[in-house]
Order: sequence, then structure tokens, then C-alpha cells
Amino acid sequence: MLGRKREGSVLCVACGKLVGVRDEICWNCGRRHPALWGFAPLLRKLGGSIGPVPIIVWGCASLYLASLLVDIRGIRMGGLSFLAPSLPSLFHFGASGALPVYGYGRWWTILSAGWLHGNLLHIIFNMMWVRYLAPAAVDLYGPSRTAIIYTISSAAGFLLSSSAGLFSNLMPLFFLRGADFTVGASAPIFGLLGSLVAYGQRSGSSYVGGQAWGYAAVMFIFGLVMPGIDNYAHLGGFLGGYAIAWLLDPNRPESVKHALAAVLLLVLTAVSILASLLPR
Repeated sequence: MLGRKREGSVLCVACGKLVGVRDEICWNCGRRHPALWGFAPLLRKLGGSIGPVPIIVWGCASLYLASLLVDIRGIRMGGLSFLAPSLPSLFHFGASGALPVYGYGRWWTILSAGWLHGNLLHIIFNMMWVRYLAPAAVDLYGPSRTAIIYTISSAAGFLLSSSAGLFSNLMPLFFLRGADFTVGASAPIFGLLGSLVAYGQRSGSSYVGGQAWGYAAVMFIFGLVMPGIDNYAHLGGFLGGYAIAWLLDPNRPESVKHALAAVLLLVLTAVSILASLLPR
């Protein structure tokens, strides 16, 4: 039953030991208000039952449809750009890249860009990878920590890509250039791969790490030979996912602090999209 618990015992949000709902300090770790005034079980249930996968899939799908509907006349239909939202539409919803971030000062778009997509094939391909990789990350790290990995690796990928875009004119090869304008969930997808590599190294599971390395290598090579692929976003996402996953110990159970961090990051992402849509 969802709601505030007013009596009995709950798990401390910091160390996971049993404490009284009304305890002021955890006897084990010294955390003040370890039961979060009775709301700790609610947050734990929400983090475990909802999970990041439906949030990502439905969030990306909704934003893709919205980006099409706000500028129907601007929809592009040619070739691989079938059912592609117009560039102004993607810009207003929070596309990232050197132009939005450094040209227009829209620094928050490093959070929003991972939820937008450039055409129908783009979103289908990315959501297939999300539905394949995210459940594996949830099994290993838990739903809240997976949401943290997904969000932070996405921001890391678009920050690197946007920054590299400032020096695109100095790069002789197309696959070494950063992006002036970029969207897509591939940055956090590479972040999930990075987290699986980190898990393999930390746990000694050669199977998990080897599979993740194999997928990452194939996708990196694909990005190098295909034009229009944001390789810096992939690299930044992989490194960001690896780094944050290394800090989130999968051998310890999730706590409410992970759920709080996940909710905060998702709220900040939603705020970044709203900030992009507000007229300026």
C-alpha cells in the first residue's frame, strides 16, 4: 500500500539497516531522519515498481510526436529522414550541440537532447536498444541507479559533442567532428554499455563485460563509417556511464537516496525541456 508509514520499522535511507519510523538518528550510520519522516517506503516502492524503461520509451515517443505536431508543415519525408521533425521544432524542444549550447547559451539542452529524435528510424532503432540494454542494467544496478546512469551519461555525451563542435572546422575527417546540432538517445545507450563494462570489471563477470564491449565496438565502428553519426556523443556517453557506474556499487542494495537522486535528475530533465519551450 502506497502512503506514509507512521509506525513500526523501515530501512535507513543511507545504510539500509532497520530503524524506527520516528527515530531521529540511525543507530548504525548516524543519518538524521533515516526514515524520511515515514516516506522512505513510498519512495522505495515507486523506484522498484515503475522503473526507467517505460519512462524512457514513453517519454521519447511522446516528445517525438509532439515535435512533429508543432510544425506539421516542416516535417521532412525524404530518404532516411522519413517523418523527421523540422530543425526549428527540435531546437525549441531542446536539441543540443555547439550552436544551441555555445551559440545561444542553452546549456541545459545537454539534459533534454537525449529524449528527442531526428526521424522515425532514429527513434525506433534507439528504443530497441533501450528495451534491450536497460532491463539488463536494472537487473544489475536497480531501477534508480539505472536512471542515474542514463541521465548523467546522456548529459556527458552531449556536453562532449557540443564542446567538440566548437572546433569542427579544425577536424579534417567527418567522424572526428563534433556536432553543431544533435539529438538522440544513443548517448545514454552508450552510457548503459559503459555501465555494463564497469559491472563486468568490478564483479569479474567476463560474460557481461565481454558482451558490452562487443556491442560498443560494433556501434563505434558503425559510427565511424556512417556520415551523420554523433561519435563524440557516443564516446562521452560511454565514458560518463562507465564513470558513474563505477561509483554506484552494484554489490550493495539500492537505497532511498538513489531513488531521490533519480527523481531529481528526471525532474531536472523535464525542467530543461520546459525551459527550452518557454519563449525568450
